[in-house]
Amino acid sequence: KLPLTVEEILNFGEGNRELFIKSSTYSIIPITVTEMGLTISWVFSSDPKSISFSVVYQESEDTPLDQCKVLIPMTRCNSHKETIRGQVKVRNSGIYTLIFDNTFSRFISKRVFYHLTVERPVIYDGSDFP
Repeated sequence: KLPLTVEEILNFGEGNRELFIKSSTYSIIPITVTEMGLTISWVFSSDPKSISFSVVYQESEDTPLDQCKVLIPMTRCNSHKETIRGQVKVRNSGIYTLIFDNTFSRFISKRVFYHLTVERPVIYDGSDFP
C-alpha cells in the first residue's frame, strides 16, 4: 500500500510502474485527492494472464471499507492480451483506490505494468478573445 498524491502522479514521467501480485492476493494503489474536477487516468497490462480490476472511493482513511463507494465494479480484464485504459472524474476530495485483484488465481503470480496520469480541467477565461 503506497498512497500517492496528485503531485506524485504528475511527476511520474512517461515510464511504466510495475506491481508484482502473488497468487491469491491483491494489490492496491490509493490516490489521495484534494481538488475537484481532476481526471485520473490509467493504462495497464498484465503478465502472464488476466487480472481483475476495480476502483473505489473513500471519503477519508477512517471510512470503513464496506462503506466505500464502488466507482468501477471488480471486472476480470484480459489485460495480458490488450492494454486496458480507463479514467475516473474526481467529484469529491478523498481517496480513490485502484485495486488489482489476483485472488482468483491459486498458483500464478502476475506482474502488472501500469501508468497513471492526472489532468486538471481546462478553464476557459476568455483572455484570448479579441
